[in-house]
Amino acid sequence: MTMRTTARLFSVALLSLGLITGCATSEEEVADDPSAAAVQAIADAKAANAEAKSVDYEWRDTGKLIKKAEAKLASGDTEGAIKLANKAEKQANIAVAQAASENKKFLNSNADGSASASSSSSSARNAGAAMGGRVNSYSVVRGDNLWSISGKDEVYADPYQWPLIYKTNRDKIQDADLIHPGQVLDIDQNASASEIDAAVNHAKTRGAWSVGDTEQSDRDYLSR
Repeated sequence: MTMRTTARLFSVALLSLGLITGCATSEEEVADDPSAAAVQAIADAKAANAEAKSVDYEWRDTGKLIKKAEAKLASGDTEGAIKLANKAEKQANIAVAQAASENKKFLNSNADGSASASSSSSSARNAGAAMGGRVNSYSVVRGDNLWSISGKDEVYADPYQWPLIYKTNRDKIQDADLIHPGQVLDIDQNASASEIDAAVNHAKTRGAWSVGDTEQSDRDYLSR
């Protein structure tokens, strides 16, 4: 085993143990050894994904990409490792941006007060009857997602209750992260306290996710 191979495997081991951070590799090291660039790329991806996890918005595939990058590095494919690590970092950064965007939308919706409620109701309401200002159905428009719909005053006024919409419309929604303009979703305004608690708990503990797939945690929630 060559000295460079030994060093590369040692770097991978340190990465796995979390002993190399995003600033552990100097520019000189990157220039002298391509594997150092891969080590740095993986460390950056891990740091970005840790931030995504901290806001409960980690994509399901990001962790897998990082592991594949580490495997590529261990096998000597530094170019492949860097490519996968960069993709993982990009996913994590998108996830963090999505979380910030959704939180901003929710805060702005609340800040707008009755004017916002009046404006959104024109697109949200349809023939479904409403009780106490709440709707029994909602027509999806461009830019909507279950989180933002659930946060609307006329729906649940709480984005964390979005699993209630998902469960009520399980025959219309294949992936909780993917709904389409024009879909008419039923809104259950008679959920019990235990059903609401279960929905909120699922929203907060769902785990990693990715668009286009039905997460196992979602399947488990629907089966309860």
